[in-house]
Amino acid sequence: MKSTTDMSERLAALNEMNTAQLKAEYVRLFGEPPRSRHRQQLIRRIAWRWQVLADGDISEAARQRADQLADLSWLRLTAPREWEPRPAARQARPRDPRLPPPGTILRRHYQGQTVEVQVRQRGFECQGVNYRSLSAVARAVTGAHWNGYLFFGLTAQGECP
Repeated sequence: MKSTTDMSERLAALNEMNTAQLKAEYVRLFGEPPRSRHRQQLIRRIAWRWQVLADGDISEAARQRADQLADLSWLRLTAPREWEPRPAARQARPRDPRLPPPGTILRRHYQGQTVEVQVRQRGFECQGVNYRSLSAVARAVTGAHWNGYLFFGLTAQGECP
């Protein structure tokens, strides 16, 4: 077993090596070229291997137990060929109770102009443009973020003040 000081010196020397030197050390230790060119990954793997060579690896019993735990041959990793996924039924989101029914026109006076928005089944229409939310309409009108319900004065249960 190498001394702690010697191992510390070797680890410090690793940080001084360039990538080509690290690859050469990796090949010397593992007998194959590294799959990674990432410098820190090479340093970690080399340091780990040095530690194993200096202090010893895990016991054979521990290695067998790890192999048993890793044996997942019973686990299906791919779906059977005859299996066809069913398209998931799309759940319709409940309509917000603050919204008036589709076809309602919401009006708001803002900086000397009247903003009219028609409530649609899905979304809102303002000046011929469709929006997904009242907040998007308010942002288009004001240029700033607004809560759409607040901007158009909608209170609970879809009532306009």
